[in-house]
Amino acid sequence: MAEQAEEQIQRKPPEEPPGDEGLPGWMATFADMVTLLLCFFVLLLSFAEQSEEKYRDALGSIKGAFGVKELRAVSDDMALFNTSSTAKDLTAKISHDERLLLGVIMRIKSLLEDEDVELKEGTGVTADRDGVIFSANSASMFKPGSAELSNSADRILDNVIRVLKDYKLHLVVRGHTDDRPISTKKFPSNWELSAARAAVALDYIVNKGNIEISRAKAVGYADTRPAAPNDTPENRAKNQRVEFYLHMPQRDAW
Repeated sequence: MAEQAEEQIQRKPPEEPPGDEGLPGWMATFADMVTLLLCFFVLLLSFAEQSEEKYRDALGSIKGAFGVKELRAVSDDMALFNTSSTAKDLTAKISHDERLLLGVIMRIKSLLEDEDVELKEGTGVTADRDGVIFSANSASMFKPGSAELSNSADRILDNVIRVLKDYKLHLVVRGHTDDRPISTKKFPSNWELSAARAAVALDYIVNKGNIEISRAKAVGYADTRPAAPNDTPENRAKNQRVEFYLHMPQRDAW
């Protein structure tokens, strides 16, 4: 009997150790995966809802680094775009337009680098949210008191043609004068003079550059939009200018 009892004790399977208290081990791995997914989708949301104004501020600082003055129009944040556009589409459009205008600015500046100091003296480049304004002094383009092109005008106008061929932009040629009145048989006032100069410059660009007339227009502003106060000879010389406004095709800008 004693031998049988001992044999039964030896055959009894050993008891398993007590299990660990708490959740099973796989839950820790699952929790880590869910946390990582949450972080991933938060990042996606932050990229999709980035602020248009912050983007423009960042791009403005880039333009400032290249010495370009940015003129910002005050308007509703979504005025440029259809309100049904998604945040992703909005960001893509802003990025494309801004990169395009920055490329135009750099192209104009590179062309001006090859010009003489005297010719560059009366030129300038500014930008707004819709386009780029390349300005040239009338004295470097026209003979005094007339709309006849000077000998150096072709160098300025040829640069405008090069930019129009590189970029599918539209052009508005704007003629400006100072506040000193003019009264001749051909130009009874500054309105006729400024409009004639803009038209002559546009005619050169369209014909020599073979630019589609549907992409361009000319307008005269006389002395209604001065760049500086008409109080010194230097400021009056700044106001006698021709502006070449290169803008997006879908936006009509005078």
